[in-house]
Amino acid sequence: MKRLTLEQIQRKIINYQIVVMLSFIFGAMGFAYNSWRYEHNEQNNNIRIASFQILHELASLEQNIYANHYDHDRHKGSPRDGWVKVGLIGDLAPLISPECSTASQKLKSDWQKLWQKVADDRQATDILVQDIDRVKERAREVLRSLY
Repeated sequence: MKRLTLEQIQRKIINYQIVVMLSFIFGAMGFAYNSWRYEHNEQNNNIRIASFQILHELASLEQNIYANHYDHDRHKGSPRDGWVKVGLIGDLAPLISPECSTASQKLKSDWQKLWQKVADDRQATDILVQDIDRVKERAREVLRSLY
């Protein structure tokens, strides 16, 4: 058996310490990246879910408006259902983006002014549909930007 000198033992200890320190650093970096990636993915997932839900509610609101205006069906085009949908859209929009939130606030503001006129006024219907399209586009922009 070969005997090691004190110098050789000290060099081996230093090498082991360097390897341990590098392992710790790379482990910590990997953990930090993994945590960041998980949070980022979770945020993207929340945005996706809110976007799909808001697109669904916007389509439903648009259908409500068309039923009220073109079919004069107060059951399918109930203003109360419209209020609920507008409220939900307003609640979900800030989870998507500030631009989407701004567009949903405009939709809510116009809905407050025009909901009584939807059945008889084509211009009111067109304004609300344009607002709906604006919110849809903002939600789609955010969905396209996610990875």
